[in-house]
Amino acid sequence: AGTSFSSLIRWSLYNPGAKFLDPVTYNAVVTSHALVMIFFFVMPVMIGGFGNWLIPLMLQVADMQFPRLNAFSFWVLPGSLYLMLMSNIVENGVGAGWTIYPPLSTYSYHGVCMDLAILSLHLAGISSIFSSINFMVTISNMRSVGGHLLALFPWSIKVTSFLLLTTLPVLAGGLTMLLTDRHFNTS
Repeated sequence: AGTSFSSLIRWSLYNPGAKFLDPVTYNAVVTSHALVMIFFFVMPVMIGGFGNWLIPLMLQVADMQFPRLNAFSFWVLPGSLYLMLMSNIVENGVGAGWTIYPPLSTYSYHGVCMDLAILSLHLAGISSIFSSINFMVTISNMRSVGGHLLALFPWSIKVTSFLLLTTLPVLAGGLTMLLTDRHFNTS
């Protein structure tokens, strides 16, 4: 999906005067490309996928500390990706940029599509928070099983997990405030 959005962007920029995509659709495609690539490729695949593959191997353990929490954080992602892709189909799509700054994210510009994107980002954040907790607990508790010093990759996953645990609740708070601004006029 992210590569398809990137191809649409490149095709539109290849011949700027041809109006391959109208400006509203172009903004929606750029927004969707950024959100899909950040929240559904970089974070789950690069951190979650490689982390779940390499951390048990490097720590010489059979599995992560909490395999069911790991499975939950994985299975939340398809529903979240579905909501993100549905936000493109509903109305004109979310064209608020990858940062989703107001005023482009307010109710006067976008309706239900923005709500779907916000809910999608909430679910992707929950998935990343649970995955980060699992990584931190696994690396902290199981590194003494092998009886050796921790390699660089587990350290990088542990630091990244800590950063995700400190920043994703802030993102969730900002998204919740945006949702209340949109529906309850909280300003």
